[in-house]
Amino acid sequence: MFTSVLMIEKPLTSVDVDFVTTLHGDDPVSFVVLLQPRGDRDRLLRAIDDVALGELPEAIREGDEPEGAEALGPAAQSLEHSLRALRARNHSAVGHIVEDHPLDRLRAVVEETGADEVIVLTAPHFVEEFFHRDWASRARHKVGVPVLKLFAHNENE
Repeated sequence: MFTSVLMIEKPLTSVDVDFVTTLHGDDPVSFVVLLQPRGDRDRLLRAIDDVALGELPEAIREGDEPEGAEALGPAAQSLEHSLRALRARNHSAVGHIVEDHPLDRLRAVVEETGADEVIVLTAPHFVEEFFHRDWASRARHKVGVPVLKLFAHNENE
């Protein structure tokens, strides 16, 4: 069975689930989902990304997102939603919320599970991507497996 570690920052949409579950055709895939709740970290960069995408209301709402322990409840719900969606497509799926050091946790999960690949599925982060500080760019230097970078979809797209 093929094992993919899937790094996400928000719940998977139906389009995201369709995409990641069809990447390997009909081959069985086991997913390990790592979700890092968005919080205070990199808030300014996210606001700049929102402005660059023309999403001014999103940039304004960046300050309204829960932080720290307050973000764990919504993160747990997002993770559970994503796992259910993957399992509904007949794939094995387990997951973890990652609070600190996501790339160190990623490396550990890849080693523990013998993962075949990492899929980083996030919204576009133009500033981080320009400076190669996004998860995918940094993960390529941390894990010994291929890293695929995909952009997450909004449910209303």
